Formats: sequence, structure tokens, C-alpha cells
Amino acid sequence: MPNSPVALPKPQPGSPCPCGSGSLFDACCGPALAGTRPAATAEALMRSRFTAHVAHDWLYLHRTYGPTANTPFHPEADEVAAPGWSRLAIHSHETTTDPDHAYVEFTAFFVDKNGEHPMQEKSEFRRTGGKWLFTRTIRQGPPPVKSSAPKVGRNDPCPCGSGKKYKQCCLAKA
Repeated sequence: MPNSPVALPKPQPGSPCPCGSGSLFDACCGPALAGTRPAATAEALMRSRFTAHVAHDWLYLHRTYGPTANTPFHPEADEVAAPGWSRLAIHSHETTTDPDHAYVEFTAFFVDKNGEHPMQEKSEFRRTGGKWLFTRTIRQGPPPVKSSAPKVGRNDPCPCGSGKKYKQCCLAKA
């Protein structure tokens, strides 16, 4: 019987970083959370924000979110009831023609009494004043499925095999 996924423990010096980079917390996300070294890329910021969720470091999440980065931090009572995060998978890190603008697509997994659940998202990041900030969620869930089949034209033979034109067969039924 396979082991059930469990929530990651709060990161400690000398332990593996929760972000899944394979590095130790002290050399990976630890300096970003401590404020001694800003995240070098949008992906590094995404990883450090995931680690902040694991560590319940609400102040770090506040100061790395564009709309709240320059406002005073006021902890909220519901922040204590955070899910237990179990792992992070980065799918892509897309840069644009603007070097201060990037997108990161990822899946963060959390656990509850019913098992492990994915939260897939594509997020936008901008570098402001030399620091990367999370600005907004572009998409929640997996990317839309694009059909690889060619689109049937109105005057093409109907794909049902009737021998009629598509517009006189199945298009009319749609």
C-alpha cells in the first residue's frame, strides 16, 4: 500500500527546501524569506512564495504581492487555517520581450483528510524596483485543450461519411 501524501513541515535551516528545487532551504528560499536576497527570477519568486505558504510566512506573501507590497501588513485571523501544502511542480517559466515581465505555470498540491489535491495556475510576475512581485493569476486550472484535428469547412465533405457537404448535413443539425 503506497504512503499517503503528507503536508510539508515548516522549513528549517539544513533541511531540503519545500519548493522542490533539490537545494537546502538555507541556500534556496531561506534568504528570500529572510529578506537578505531577493528572488532572481519570476520562477524563484514563485518557489519562495510556495515555501512561504508552507512556512505560514504571511508577511513575505504580503510584501511579494504587487497590490500590497508597499502597504502596511495587518495579519488576518483566517490566515491560520491554511491548507497543508505537500509539493510544487513548475510546468513553465515564460519570459516576454520585456525583461521585467514573466509568467509561471505551476501546480501546488495540498493535502486534507481526503488525500492530495492539485491547484494548477498560471501567474503573472513583474519586476519593480529590481524586485520580482506576483501581480495576478492569469488562469486557474489546466490550459484549454486545443483540437489537433483540422476544422471542417462549410463546403467540405461531411466527416460523418454521408457524402453530403458539411453545411447540408451535420452543420444543419448542430
